[in-house]
Amino acid sequence: MSTVLQKNIVNDAIIKDISDSIHGLSYGTVTITVHNDKITQIEVSRKSRFDDVWMVHEAGGGI
Repeated sequence: MSTVLQKNIVNDAIIKDISDSIHGLSYGTVTITVHNDKITQIEVSRKSRFDDVWMVHEAGGGI
């Protein structure tokens, strides 16, 4: 009986990069791109959410 060993496509550097990308991300998306069984790219899209209602006055002032 032969055992087929698969290469580990995730090394420690990739795991750290993914972890760093997620850490501190309140809202957004982390996209991992795989090409030929290898992680080739990590994209991070951050979003800002404003819970308070912001009003803009004609003079250009805030709240």
